[in-house]
Amino acid sequence: MTAPRVAALAAVLVLAALPAVLSSYAVTVFIFIFFYAYLGQAWNIVGGYAGQLSAGHAVFVGLGAYTSAMLSMTLGLTPWLGMLVGGALAAALGALIAYLGFRFGLRGFYFVLLTVAFAEIGRIVALNTDAVGGALGLYITFTGNPRQFQFQDNRAYYYVALIMMLAATALVAALERRRFGEYLKAIREDENACEALGVDTFRYKMLAMVISSFLTGVGGTFYAYYLFSLQPNAVFGIPLSVEIIIRPIVGGAGTVLGPVLGSFILSPLGELSRVYLSQGALSGLHLIVYGVLLIVVVLFFPQGAYPALLKLGESGRRSSPQAPPRP
Repeated sequence: MTAPRVAALAAVLVLAALPAVLSSYAVTVFIFIFFYAYLGQAWNIVGGYAGQLSAGHAVFVGLGAYTSAMLSMTLGLTPWLGMLVGGALAAALGALIAYLGFRFGLRGFYFVLLTVAFAEIGRIVALNTDAVGGALGLYITFTGNPRQFQFQDNRAYYYVALIMMLAATALVAALERRRFGEYLKAIREDENACEALGVDTFRYKMLAMVISSFLTGVGGTFYAYYLFSLQPNAVFGIPLSVEIIIRPIVGGAGTVLGPVLGSFILSPLGELSRVYLSQGALSGLHLIVYGVLLIVVVLFFPQGAYPALLKLGESGRRSSPQAPPRP
């Protein structure tokens, strides 16, 4: 077994054992680290590898969340199956958005605006549909029944979120090693050159969007049954899309571990700044600290923290003195 795999296995074992020694508050922080890393990995497929910047991924979270919640409340369908239905509907919506965008050649800011528009449509529809709670939102009754994706012990959510993050990371790693991942990276670097070489760029971008939106829609079920409250302005809003995007950008978009590292950097920082810098005279200062960090990353680590760490490690190995040859 190679050293990176040993390190990865050790990290997973440490994370699996942490709840035994963590406080309830720390467990909650880790849950959000894992969850946003999962959503970041889902976005990373289309935004990081394929280079198609979606700024409306919250619409898939909202669609998956409302779908599983409504199926459970009206038909009694367990959210463990409802999450797949929500993911499928999110994938269908992602396919529609991708078709409209890619078939008509929308790139860059135009595709960004298209995804934002669909997120706003989702928010407005949810706000004005009484069947899903309307502007008051949708509240889920807590029963503590694991079949209903509800747990008495917060550590259960910890392990569910951890498994989701690891599964998404493993999927991204598998895609990166295959021809599909190579095509996505080539499209990101020069789409016109790919088309000239005979690559069906439309097909691969569509697939990337469908996979990304399906995973994000599945994450919506976790969002719904961890918070037990769905508010249209929150679940479909631009702030949630930004939270999803910013993890892979800070950690390193288009890399396997970038979204994970970005979430481990930003989620605790965001929580600490909110707790200590958002009250009294310091109200709002936590947002400034958050913004300053993002500016520093963009200016000094434009490729993200993970590629910067890799370069630092490589330069350290090159500068280390070589042992003299044995006589």
